[in-house]
Amino acid sequence: MKRLGEKLRTLRQRRGLTLRELGELLDVDYGYVGRMERGEKIPNLEMLLKIADLFGVSLDQLARDEFELD
Repeated sequence: MKRLGEKLRTLRQRRGLTLRELGELLDVDYGYVGRMERGEKIPNLEMLLKIADLFGVSLDQLARDEFELD
């Protein structure tokens, strides 16, 4: 899960979302989103599922370093 933050940032930017907008969609503070992107916070399973559902990716694509985003 070392690349989780990088993948989250990529997904957010592809959608043209700001940190604040993504935070609102995930029902968390935008600062938390920023910390996830920088690798300072690792989200729990519930949050990982929300992120995967929001962006239409699998948990494997999101969390496993060896899987790439489409």
